Amino acid sequence: MERSNMGFLSRGLTWTCLNVDGNVPVRSEVLMMCTPILKRHLIGHAWSSRIHSSCASLSKLVRNGENKKSVIWLEGNIASGKTTCLEYFGKTSDIDVLTEPVTKWRNVHGCNPLGLMYQDPTRWGLTLQTYVQLTMLDRHVSPMACLIYSIENTAPIRMLERSIYSAKYIFVENLYKSGKMPEVDFAVLSEWFEWIIKNIDIPVDLIVYLQTSPQTCYERLKQRCREEEKVIPMEYLESIHNLYEDWLIHKKSFDVPAPVLVIPADHDLKKMLHQYEENRERILMSNCF
Repeated sequence: MERSNMGFLSRGLTWTCLNVDGNVPVRSEVLMMCTPILKRHLIGHAWSSRIHSSCASLSKLVRNGENKKSVIWLEGNIASGKTTCLEYFGKTSDIDVLTEPVTKWRNVHGCNPLGLMYQDPTRWGLTLQTYVQLTMLDRHVSPMACLIYSIENTAPIRMLERSIYSAKYIFVENLYKSGKMPEVDFAVLSEWFEWIIKNIDIPVDLIVYLQTSPQTCYERLKQRCREEEKVIPMEYLESIHNLYEDWLIHKKSFDVPAPVLVIPADHDLKKMLHQYEENRERILMSNCF
C-alpha cells in the first residue's frame, strides 16, 4: 500500500516519512502498534501520530496555517448539560460538533457493554473502557483528516464531548479507586493510554468545564430516564464530581493539557443559554488563549 502524495509509505506495521514530493526518505522507519482504526488514520494523514520530527512540517502547516482549526473539549459530570451546550453552539456557530459515541457503547454486535458495566463494573469495566479508549481516539483523530483533503471547506472549530483524557483520568480512575476494577485491568488501560498520548497528537486548545453539583446531576438523571442510568447512585456522581474538581479546578491529580474555562451549570435552561452566549467569544476564540 502506498500513498507517497500524503508523505507516507506503508510497509505492514512499518512507516517511513517521505519528503513532500514523495521520492526521498528523510527519516528511518518507525514501528507502530496499529489497530485497524488507528492504521486507517495513520495512512491518511500525518496529523495522527508523532512519527518523527521530520513529519512535523505537514502537521504544523495544518495546525498553524491560515485555516488552523481550534479544538475544544466539553467536560463535565453525567447530566451536567453537555448535550444542551453542544446543540446550542452547533446550531448558532460555524462549528463542528462531535458527541460521545454512546450508541456504539450500547451496541457491540448486539451486546450493551455500557449497560453491563453499570450492572457489574468489576466484570465489565475493562471491556467497556477499552472500547471507550478506542472510540474516543477515533473521535480525536477522525476530524483532522478532512484538513488534509479539503482544508478550504471545513469549519474553523471542533467541539468534542469529553475526551480520551477524561475517560482515563475520571472514569477509569473512579473504577479503580472505588475497588471495582482489578489492579491488572487498571495497569493494562493505563499503559495503553500512556502509549497513545506519547505517540499520537491529541489536539486541544481549550477545555470548557460545565461545573455542576452532584445533586443537580442526580435530579436531571431521574428526569431523563435513560435505561442504563437508572442504577446510578448519588455516590457515583459525587465521586465523578470530585475527580473532575481535582483535575480541572485544583489541578492536583493529573496534568491539564489546555486552559480551562469554567461555566457554572446548576442553572435552568434559560440561564444556561444566556451563559453560553455570554461566553461565546471566549470559547470560539480559544486559539487565542
